[in-house]
Amino acid sequence: MNLLNYANDLIYAAGNTKNLPDILTRFRILLPEYSSCAEEKKPWPREDNENLFALLWNLHDGDTLSATLLPREAPFTFEGHYKPATRTQMHSHEYLELFYIADGEYRQKILDSEFTFSKGELCLIDRNCLHQEILDGTSATILFLGITPDIFDDITKNSTGAEGMDGFLNTALLKQKNIQQYLHFRPRTESDPLMEETFLSLLAELSRNDAASPLICRGLLTRLFGLLSTNYEFSLSKKVKKEMNWLLLEEISAFIGEHLQDISIRMLAERFHFQDDYFNRLLKNYTGMTYTEFLQSLRLERAETLLRETSFSVEEIAREIGYHNKGYFYKIFAERYRLTPAQFRRKMKK
Repeated sequence: MNLLNYANDLIYAAGNTKNLPDILTRFRILLPEYSSCAEEKKPWPREDNENLFALLWNLHDGDTLSATLLPREAPFTFEGHYKPATRTQMHSHEYLELFYIADGEYRQKILDSEFTFSKGELCLIDRNCLHQEILDGTSATILFLGITPDIFDDITKNSTGAEGMDGFLNTALLKQKNIQQYLHFRPRTESDPLMEETFLSLLAELSRNDAASPLICRGLLTRLFGLLSTNYEFSLSKKVKKEMNWLLLEEISAFIGEHLQDISIRMLAERFHFQDDYFNRLLKNYTGMTYTEFLQSLRLERAETLLRETSFSVEEIAREIGYHNKGYFYKIFAERYRLTPAQFRRKMKK
């Protein structure tokens, strides 16, 4: 069974339910979301020992929302009607929200910007970030995950590596705790079957909800964020983008320093999930150098260190920093330092 069919089976398992669970009315986690306040902060709607829930929406027929919630004691289906172009109340959560578009298109206003999210896209919204739904009559199936800060922090702090997130995405996610922001993820290819499979497993486990489910769900969330790192491109909110650009420069410099022998702009683009020309614009804006100039500068700085602190030959140093043409290395080194590498080494040892 595919994800879309399984989600709809869960939503409509009980037909139209008149007596909804108390949790839905107490915490207003289904539409319409209105109260006497202009803005509302929604509390964690589950028990204190729970750290994850899923809210499943199907928007259909131009004015109807069918939904359910997992985990649940028994199947139920909420069905509500809204006027086209309805906007829900601006609200935030005491927890993080990650939503996935299983089908169709879905609109939200987040802070001061409006977005249309298409099938296969995801968005992670900070727990203090104001947002609202825009219901314009478009059909869609959306899977929302509510994630406690504790499990989110644990996953992001311990997920760097082959099965986890790359360093920059991990840093961006950790910034969620400090800055109101959102991260918008788009798949690198038309569809991502691994992401659908992971969501399918998550929904199945939340529906099962036995003693082992919390641990299994934590592992599935870790896999989900790992997939976001490897299979998706992401964009940052405007508020945090400038600060994150400085962090990105630090990450780029460190990564280049570890791969001076074989680094390429394509490798950087794949590692940090941005388009090739983004790096040239970023470097030019913050350093005044192109990518080629920046790379040469880092290589020569490493050569300077090796000449001062090691007994490597000039040929070995040239290879170590990625230059296989010794003559070219001599040329650019002399242009920068007004000395040959050998002369520079002798001068430093005096």
